[in-house]
Amino acid sequence: MRLRLGALVALGGALGTLARFGLAEALPTPDGVPWATLVVNLAGSFLLGVLLEALDRAGEETSRGRALRLGLGTGLLGGFTTFSSLALEVERLLAGGELAVAGGYVLASLALGLVAAMAGIAVGRGRSPERPGGRAR
Repeated sequence: MRLRLGALVALGGALGTLARFGLAEALPTPDGVPWATLVVNLAGSFLLGVLLEALDRAGEETSRGRALRLGLGTGLLGGFTTFSSLALEVERLLAGGELAVAGGYVLASLALGLVAAMAGIAVGRGRSPERPGGRAR
């Protein structure tokens, strides 16, 4: 069981990383703002909100729920999002003297990430009926 779950996390992580790479290739950074990382992290925040809210509303975690949480949440979306790149890009912007861009990038990432996660939770709440044992609202 643990090996199967570990394989799900690894497969999800590989797929998420490939998706992030593809998006980074599609979104250049001509103005110095790392748009791909911002888009990836906002989309990942939204999708994590949807997934975790839906799983929470489903009630007590089953083996299927655990597989979804680990494969999609930890693996796929963990591999897709990249908060380490955010930190590295902010450091590079600061080192390059782009203080305003770095500050805006950090603020946008945090504020919009919170909004994206809340929107994902709202969507997950609306699309998933609460089951017995699910979190009361």
